[in-house]
Amino acid sequence: MKRIGIISDTHAYWDDKYLKYFEPCDEIWHAGDIGSLEVAQKLAEFRTLRAVYGNCDGGDLRRMFRETLRWKCEDTEVLMKHIGGYPGNYDASIRGSIYAMPPQLFISGHSHILKVKFDKTLNLLHINPGAAGLQGWHKDRTLIRLTIDGSTFKDLEVVTLSDPRKADVHNF
Repeated sequence: MKRIGIISDTHAYWDDKYLKYFEPCDEIWHAGDIGSLEVAQKLAEFRTLRAVYGNCDGGDLRRMFRETLRWKCEDTEVLMKHIGGYPGNYDASIRGSIYAMPPQLFISGHSHILKVKFDKTLNLLHINPGAAGLQGWHKDRTLIRLTIDGSTFKDLEVVTLSDPRKADVHNF
């Protein structure tokens, strides 16, 4: 059983609340547009970091991370790409890979829109954690925590970081 923290679109913004809310997590997964080596290093020093680069990430981050990452967590096949779309509208750059070998969990970022949606056709869970940074048009800064137990997802929580004085955790 692993507790996972999922974040995206920090765009070089650091918030100490990331560590506060990722404290119970075994790993942190960043779905791109990290924005700076410093953000990546702070997360990696805190917990095991798996990350992909985003369209706004520069050369150093592109050398450090891949565009697409596929791995196994517990008994769950995970696929992560910054620009990935969502069920029913996957991005053309990843659509073929998803349909050829569907993962059980697909994580993407880019849109700055928090979305957790089950794809009934492919039997996979799609997660976009929204954006945790300040850059962009989003009103709420969000991240996600969930537990992967074998091939089961449980205890999914959305953490809202909008108000600098507090954060609200929502259980699903």
